[in-house]
Amino acid sequence: MADMISIGGVRIERTAALAPMASVADRAYRLMCKRFGASYLVSEMISAKGLVYGDKKTAELCRIFEEERPMALQLFGSEPEYMARAVDMLAKYEPDIIDINMGCPVPKVVQTGSGSALMKTPETAFLVTEAAVKHAPCPVTVKIRAGWDAESINAPELAKRLEQAGAAAIAVHGRTRSQYYSGKADREVIRRVKQAVSCPVIGNGDINSAEDCKAMYEQTGCDLVMIGRGSYGRPWIFREAARYLETGELPAPPTLEERMQIMLEHGRLAASFKGETQAMKEMRHNVAWYVKGLPGAAKIRGESGSLCTLADLERIAESVVNSQNNA
Repeated sequence: MADMISIGGVRIERTAALAPMASVADRAYRLMCKRFGASYLVSEMISAKGLVYGDKKTAELCRIFEEERPMALQLFGSEPEYMARAVDMLAKYEPDIIDINMGCPVPKVVQTGSGSALMKTPETAFLVTEAAVKHAPCPVTVKIRAGWDAESINAPELAKRLEQAGAAAIAVHGRTRSQYYSGKADREVIRRVKQAVSCPVIGNGDINSAEDCKAMYEQTGCDLVMIGRGSYGRPWIFREAARYLETGELPAPPTLEERMQIMLEHGRLAASFKGETQAMKEMRHNVAWYVKGLPGAAKIRGESGSLCTLADLERIAESVVNSQNNA
């Protein structure tokens, strides 16, 4: 049995959680990771303003399946009054946790003063968090970056302010906004955040293996590790991390046939939620991730660009297995 941590009374296995990833970690993706042992899930980003103004697409992001729990709904926004109203509206979805995004580096989010732009305005970040905490029916957490750029690494100081505002945990991606996803995540910054606050700290960035997961725990002292891009096409990374943390041994990786069956399960799940046409359009990048590193991967990626039906997906899976068997 894995160790547990508590975030405002919500108990989470101390193995590996799935990071929030807009346009990637949708419900089918989350459920695949959960089935392989992700201990905690976070929704795609939900616009506080979009929710308040009744956007239907935004509302759809708020639904939680029981199988996904414990799960957080993640809001982004820079105006305390909208954040408070959005938090009120989330109550009916019964999230285990509400998370505030202060780490997204994407220009269209940053230009509104939201996401990682809040790293530059600590007082606004405090007020946004405080407003959410006052209205939330559950614990509120915040996800930040190391800082805006290399000259303004302020995660430890900001984390202290957010804890004062009532944040029940702080997740830290060890890169600055200026880095986006380039370079290396700085684990030292995460360690300093852990030293600066008394609430749980979640470490995120460059977790591409079970060994990386263990190293993040050991090098930063963080309370939970969060895996993002390391799960692309590899939902079984959560199973590997849990086993490695418990025993020091890695389970055997999936065989090629198993890998393709997992991809098909993912595609069928996506189709059940979004309809076949939309799901297959969105599965194209997932297929590229599932076949990464395989012989002929470039050719398969090309074929996946015209993926339209589940039958197409089944043909790709079959051809991958056949080409390996005939090699």
